[in-house]
Amino acid sequence: MTEESKDASAVGLARGLTNYGDRDFSLYLRRSFARSTGLSSEMLAKPVVGIAFTPSGFNNCHRHFPELLEAVKRGVLAAGGLPLEFPTVSLGEIFLNPTSLMFRNLMSMDTEEMIRAQPMDAVVLMGGCDKTVPAQLMGALSADRPAIQLVAGPMMTGRHQGERLGACTDCRRFWARFRAGEIDRAGIERIEGRLATTAGTCAVMGTASTMACIAEALGLMLPGTAAIPAVHADRLRAAEATGTAAVALTRRPIRPSQLVTEKSVENALRVLLALGGSTNAIIHLTAIAGRAGSAITLDRLNALSATTPVLVNLKPTGTHYMEDFFAAGGVGALLAGLKPLLHLDCLTVTGETLGERLAAAGEGWVDRAVIRAPADPVEPQGGLIALFGSLAPGGAILKRSAADARLFEREGRAVVFSSLEDLSRRIDSPDLEVTAEDFLVLQNAGPTSDSGMPEAGYLPIPAKLARAGVKDMVRISDARMSGTAFGTVVLHVTPEAAAGGPLALVRDGDRIRLSVSAGRLDLLVAEEELARRRAALPPPRPVPARGYARLYRQSVLQADRGCDFDFLTAAGR
Repeated sequence: MTEESKDASAVGLARGLTNYGDRDFSLYLRRSFARSTGLSSEMLAKPVVGIAFTPSGFNNCHRHFPELLEAVKRGVLAAGGLPLEFPTVSLGEIFLNPTSLMFRNLMSMDTEEMIRAQPMDAVVLMGGCDKTVPAQLMGALSADRPAIQLVAGPMMTGRHQGERLGACTDCRRFWARFRAGEIDRAGIERIEGRLATTAGTCAVMGTASTMACIAEALGLMLPGTAAIPAVHADRLRAAEATGTAAVALTRRPIRPSQLVTEKSVENALRVLLALGGSTNAIIHLTAIAGRAGSAITLDRLNALSATTPVLVNLKPTGTHYMEDFFAAGGVGALLAGLKPLLHLDCLTVTGETLGERLAAAGEGWVDRAVIRAPADPVEPQGGLIALFGSLAPGGAILKRSAADARLFEREGRAVVFSSLEDLSRRIDSPDLEVTAEDFLVLQNAGPTSDSGMPEAGYLPIPAKLARAGVKDMVRISDARMSGTAFGTVVLHVTPEAAAGGPLALVRDGDRIRLSVSAGRLDLLVAEEELARRRAALPPPRPVPARGYARLYRQSVLQADRGCDFDFLTAAGR
């Protein structure tokens, strides 16, 4: 047997040996240093389950991970494996500047390289906060070693004056009331302390919960574990079971590339649409699929959206919270409702097909106030729709399930903000010339802008309109918005303004036409005038001189390709 074939067939600590030019010496040295940790020879001979561990003082969602880690290890040990945790980048959504999306690809690279470089036969991915789960799945797909996802789980709700509160839809609702003068400073500070009261991710169908459900729909997570609250005992039992399942993967390997296929991605899109899930999930799922060599087109999204009802009645689309979704039946109940629309032959991480999973579950009780039957949907069509037109040649996204249908067919006058700084400076100015019928337009907030595509697309209602009782108006940008947000907000306009897209050419007073029924977003300006404006655009901004910011600017793709790095996709550059 050659040295190469020995390494290819190796397991546990004998896998991927450090190269000293002598394989036997490398294994001898590795085992010697491993024994310094107090492990016995018997333990060192077991299959190794790596645990990508992401606690951080800057990530409140993950503060219960030390306890969750012990449960994973318990499951690994009981099943005959050796658990070895390792740290990676951790992304706490609201602690990162300029925005967490900018660092998602960095975390994916860290995850991929540590899985590939270290001797593990399978890996448990512990994530939760918005960008951590897509980053881990992207990295795991590229490394393509057997992997299983374990999520943080959602927070439990808080209470305020007899009302349930959940981050972060309610935080936006109360902030809007504060801006409108309905709540004073003391009142908003009391609410601030009651919005996020436990460990875990946002209590509504925001990006974190959406991505957890998508991971389960893709088959990369144990059935029934996406929605368990972070502080529930079942979350610890799920962690233990995940560790046990990871050991099973060392003995009967199932690789992420076997799970993430065109069919399973289509299933995940159906789930996203039926959830009324986060717009961010389109970017993340596109990037995940791109690592597996599958493409998501916005035309295909629209075709699926036309035939997929919204079945989940959760904020921000509906009225309930993630703890209610868990108690109502969770992702399993949703998949059962969508069964006629799904590809049931897709493999899952347990070795079962999706069809076998649903058949084994049988007919369980479902709370129809939270998870509707297909015959009685929340909305007859999917929660998301892609728009195309002269303002968005590459597409844009509207979360119609969280928007005001009265604004879906209209033409408006553009009130333009050239940057986030310009928005912050002028949005509340009493001199701002704006009416409720106007369209607010934000430029230079896309992936290659200085702001790195932040969740700023949920532009605030101008203060003078908010005080007059205006709750919603059409807002258009190349930015993202939180999955917890709501309103008639057009996002991810592609190409972005910073790349010279048509959005960069919009000026105050221009007319824009929005037609959700036709899937159109058009700038009603003569081509001759647009050509003149295009010629007057400033030259491209210089690329940052060094570091990750330079790599990001040089390599990041547009929103319709998932904002991944060009050299990390399966297609490559």
